[in-house]
This record gives sequence, structure tokens and C-alpha cells, in this order.
Amino acid sequence: MPQHARLLNPILIVGCIIIAVSFAVRASFGVFQIPIATEFGWLRTDFSMAIAIQNLAWGIGQPIFAAIAEKVGDRRAIVLGALTYAAGMVLSAWSVTPFEHQMYAWLVGFGIAGTGFGVVLAVVGRASSDHNRSMSLAVVTAAGSFGQVLGAPTAEWLLSFMPWQQVFIVFAVAILALVLTLPFMRAPQAATKAEIEENMGQILGKAFRDPSYTLIFLGFFSCGYQLGFITAHFPAFVTEMCGPIQPGGILHSIGITTTSALGAVSISLIGLANIGGTLLAGWAGMHFPKKYLLASIYAARTLTAAAFIILPITPITVVVFSLVMGSLWLATVPLTSGLVAHLYGLRYMGTLYGIIFFSHQVGSFLGVWLGGRMYDQYGDYTFVWWIGVAIGAFSAIVHLPIRENRTQPVAA
Repeated sequence: MPQHARLLNPILIVGCIIIAVSFAVRASFGVFQIPIATEFGWLRTDFSMAIAIQNLAWGIGQPIFAAIAEKVGDRRAIVLGALTYAAGMVLSAWSVTPFEHQMYAWLVGFGIAGTGFGVVLAVVGRASSDHNRSMSLAVVTAAGSFGQVLGAPTAEWLLSFMPWQQVFIVFAVAILALVLTLPFMRAPQAATKAEIEENMGQILGKAFRDPSYTLIFLGFFSCGYQLGFITAHFPAFVTEMCGPIQPGGILHSIGITTTSALGAVSISLIGLANIGGTLLAGWAGMHFPKKYLLASIYAARTLTAAAFIILPITPITVVVFSLVMGSLWLATVPLTSGLVAHLYGLRYMGTLYGIIFFSHQVGSFLGVWLGGRMYDQYGDYTFVWWIGVAIGAFSAIVHLPIRENRTQPVAA
């Protein structure tokens, strides 16, 4: 059986490692929100803006790195991404002003793009058979969730015995170590003859003229808004807004005695639940129309977020919310990227998905920045939550008219 026909292969394993490490570091930034703001006496908006810029740079860099990978090779693009990521972390460790953190956040964001979904999913997609592709993309996406499980608690643990600056350096070293895995990543050019004959301008023009591509682009915005806001602000939100953890309870008995610790663990719970949710989404994408699955996920997110903000915020509701939202967290990624590959082929899948991912990151930028801005102005996050509820409902609706029929290649 050819390599690309198997679900498990070296390319899939390396892709999982790269995504896991990249996302572990990325998911930890919310843990640094209070320590950095406290040390320098910054407003919550100052550090939030750095994380927001990071997300925006990730969105801008995603189609750029995907195009680089398609032109000069996947591994070279990942090396460039890892070097950029590590440089941003090291420079941020020596920053003492909000402006410096915000400037170096551009490097971190571009680095995440070079080691993130746009490049890695395209490689894994080409190394997968048509039957296994949805599941392969789900496995790599789930690896990102596994990184999220480890990232925030690792940062919290390291902060218990070293300053945040040293934690940034440790993370930079971990990112650079990813380069050692790249000799095992060599994907076949799994594209049809017609797809190979198409140039990038033709395939982009075809996608931009297709209303379905526009609907996917618009729908992915709310995913970024919700994920960006929760990743950046949920640890601080739980620390300050959650009711106390009672002695003698389950959380207290396993060592989670403060709301700060619960805030870090909540991000891990989201990632843990998402491993199962993403794999389930990948399996479902092999058997059911992806547009209906996406609409259902966005609708479920909307209801979950609305229920959480209406109910009293207690340790129990934080845990339940984290598990439910986690099961829906990145479930959209294998379905969205798989839908792009199905509609427009594999040749320029990375670039086409990268452009759609830009919408995701614009939403993420707004979610992170608006969270900090509204907190400084009103002292809570309620308004930002309800915006997320509204745009989640919008995304559920806009996926329904998508035409899930593969377009024909443009004649060369």
C-alpha cells in the first residue's frame, strides 16, 4: 500500500509534533497576562494589544507562509517560521514597554503562521488519501489541542520558580528544536494533472468568484473571535470572576486551590476535550456534509457561551463550560480545511485555506483587543461575551447556503 494511502505515516507524526509544540506556546500567553501587567503596572489593554497583534500577524502570515511552502518547499517554510517564532519570544523576554511587546508580537505571530495549520495541514493533506484526508486533518488539529493541554499548565508551573522572561526563553528553545523533526517530512505532490496545470492566479480567481468561498471566509471570523478572546482572557476572567474553590471539594483535593490555578487548568480542559471533539469532527466529515456539521458546531458554541454568561460563574460552571466548549473548539478546522481541499483541490490548498484563516485571525484580533478594552472601561467582560454569542449565530447561518460540489479545474 502506498504511503499516502495509510492514515498513520511519518508526515502525519511530524506534523502532529510541530503543531503540538507551536500551539502549546501560543496557548500559554493568557497565563502571562496578570504577571506582566502587574510587574510593569500596565493596563489590561496594553498586553491584550500585544496578543491581539500576534493573532493578526498570524492571520496575515498564514497565506504568505503557505505560498512560500508551495513555491520553495514545506520544510524551508517551517524552518523560517520556527526561527521567526523563537526570535519573537527572545526579544519579548527583554521588552519592558507595551510598545516593545506589541512590536515583537508581529514576529511571534508570523512564527506561529510558519509552524501552524496553513503549512502543516497542506502537507498532511497531500500525504493522505481522499478517504483518510478528513481524519488526517483532524488528527493534526487534535495535536494542537494536546499542545494546549500542556501549554498553560506548563507556563504556570515554570512561573512558580522562574520569572516570565526565562519562561519565554525556554519556550523559544522548544520551538527551535522542531527543526530536528523536519528530515522526516517529505510529502508527495498529491494533485491531479489538471490541478498542477493551474497557476495560483487562476485558482484564486476561481475561488474569489465562488460565493461558497466567501461564505466560508465570513463564517470563520466568529471562530477566531471566540477562540482568541477565550485563550487570551479566560484565565484572568476565571481568576477574578469565579466564585471561590471550597476546601474539601474535588478540585481542592486534586491541588486546584485557587481561581488562578483553575484559570490555567480551564485552558487545558478545553484542549483535552477538543482532542475528542476534533477527532469526532474528522470522522463525521468523512460521512456527512461538512457545511451542516460546521453550522451545527457554531450553533452549539453560541448556546454554550450564552448559557455560561447567564448562569452564576462558579468552579463547576467553569469546568463544564471548558469541557463543552473544548469539544467544539478546533472541530471547525479539519472541516473547513477539508471543505477547501474538496472544493478547489490540493495544489494550492495551503494558500486558499490561509486566506480564509486570515478572516479567523481578524476575528481573533478583535476578540483579544476588545476584551482588554472593555475590561479597562467597564471592569468586566460581559459585553464582549454577548458579541461572541451574536457572531456565533451569524456563522451558523452563513454556512447553510454553501454549495458543497467540487469546482472544475480551470483550463490552462
